[in-house]
Amino acid sequence: MVENNSPCTEVRVLKKVLIANRGEIAVRVIRTCREMGIATVAVYSELDRNALHVRLADEAYALGGQSAAESYLNTEAILDVIKRSGADAVHPGYGFFSENTDFARAITSLGVTFIGPPPEAIEVMGDKISSRLAAEKAGVEGVPGRSQTLESADEIVEFGEGFGWPVAIKAAYGGGGRGMKVVEGPEEAAGALESAQREALSYFGRSECYVERYLTWPRHIEMQVLADSHGNTLWLGERDCSAQRRHQKLIEESPAANFPDDVRNAMGAAAVKVSKACGYVNAGTVEFLYQDGEFFFLEMNTRLQVEHPVTELVTGLDLVEWQLRIAAGEELDFSQDEIQRNGHAIEVRINAEDPSDGRFSPSPGTITRFEQPSGPGVRLDTGYTEGDTISQYYDNLIAKLVVWAPDREKARRRMLRAIEETVIDGVATTLPADVVILSDEEFVHGTHSTKWVETNLDFSTLPSAGPAAVSAGEGRVRKEVIAEVNGRRVTVALWVPEGSDDELPRPHSTAAKPRRQHHSGVLTSGSGTVIVPMQGTIVKVSVEVGQEVEVGQTVVILEAMKMENSVNAEKAGVVTSIKVATGDSVSAGDVVAVIE
Repeated sequence: MVENNSPCTEVRVLKKVLIANRGEIAVRVIRTCREMGIATVAVYSELDRNALHVRLADEAYALGGQSAAESYLNTEAILDVIKRSGADAVHPGYGFFSENTDFARAITSLGVTFIGPPPEAIEVMGDKISSRLAAEKAGVEGVPGRSQTLESADEIVEFGEGFGWPVAIKAAYGGGGRGMKVVEGPEEAAGALESAQREALSYFGRSECYVERYLTWPRHIEMQVLADSHGNTLWLGERDCSAQRRHQKLIEESPAANFPDDVRNAMGAAAVKVSKACGYVNAGTVEFLYQDGEFFFLEMNTRLQVEHPVTELVTGLDLVEWQLRIAAGEELDFSQDEIQRNGHAIEVRINAEDPSDGRFSPSPGTITRFEQPSGPGVRLDTGYTEGDTISQYYDNLIAKLVVWAPDREKARRRMLRAIEETVIDGVATTLPADVVILSDEEFVHGTHSTKWVETNLDFSTLPSAGPAAVSAGEGRVRKEVIAEVNGRRVTVALWVPEGSDDELPRPHSTAAKPRRQHHSGVLTSGSGTVIVPMQGTIVKVSVEVGQEVEVGQTVVILEAMKMENSVNAEKAGVVTSIKVATGDSVSAGDVVAVIE
């Protein structure tokens, strides 16, 4: 680290950083640390024993357990590794403990540097309710909402009747769309609150939720900020994250399309106000909803964002490097006026999900083939390689594909080219859906919103796994068709002559197809035998023996890869048998109920 004689903060030398995370973000931090000459320590669960981040780190220590609660959310286990490894700093990544005040304080109480904001800033901004109040005090207007923790569904109904439906329930101590549920009317309030609280507890370790107005056609635009401990707070630029499903981002870009400079500057200034109001230090993101020329404060993420690479590509800054330098006490060596933003960057998240028919259902499994894209302006951040397994117990992000080009249209076309080069077998991915999104006219013209993916796009023609058709010998192409085997719906890949009468599935349509649901819906067997299509944990049994059910009625709710999925009846009748209970682990194909 470069010495700094400023009297404000002592400059420290970071020698060994423990990354309290996994997957691509752990790999991302390890790589920058290595370039800076800083040793790294990885931690891992039993399932991640041979993971990429473990293989790349200088040292690695077992946390034990399989689930996040047993491993990456086990504070005592992580603190023990810090002591055993002699790490003098901890980088939390995103998710898990990244916005947990108690964890940050536990780290600093050991005399170890927490690479993030002060615990007091996390306390204010990590809690979405107090962050709303702090923004209001700073003069930044937020989305109308109720700034108290929800105690019952009656409070949701009261708010909805007063402000109008729909309303949004959100996790008070999390982000990234986890624990967020949209409530269309009073009859949905109780079930949505219960589901939101379960997801929030599973992903963030806390179940508190709050409610706010749900805007009709907003764009999700966020500002990246950097703040040092010498009083300098800067905004680096915005990212448009409007292409979402289930309130979780699929595609992000910088700069935002059709975004006036005066609004950009005003939003940047507002982000700085919010950051200073809570004494923020390090990298952070202030999120806004933008509609009809107005913007509203949404929340502040007191951590590094998944989509930070698009900002890096347009500014030329390494945000992880600056996180480390700021944590060591260094001062930012550039001013607001010196920040330059060049060209356009787009990121797509490659998630292990099956997007066919718009379900985006989890697809855990082993990657049997992983061909990575390359070429000018292409970057791939991943936590997996060929042969690695995507577990049901963790987030389903496989990789982030990021491109840069001189302008938005060239970046869009470059991304489509890079997706064509990407081959992942063994699990389904969101790449086919990304092609639909990037090819749609509304995305091309930058007129989409946060609701657009689920209400305007049609994914019904997408194959159930992998990108579009691939060649297999001269004159033949791969085609995936739906078949039924012993009454069970399956997808079969066929190699057929090129130019045959039946066209291959075409992943481009803009037909409106409304889709509103609290959980990702998944198919059952198509008969009275209700099976689960993937590995996971039963979090709720919604029926009982002797109960009459209708087609489409939820039988059980299955949690897989940190997402709740409704397993629905595909036959009307009476439930004669229930074969699982809440908390049971199930495998793909397991029978959970029988309807006659």
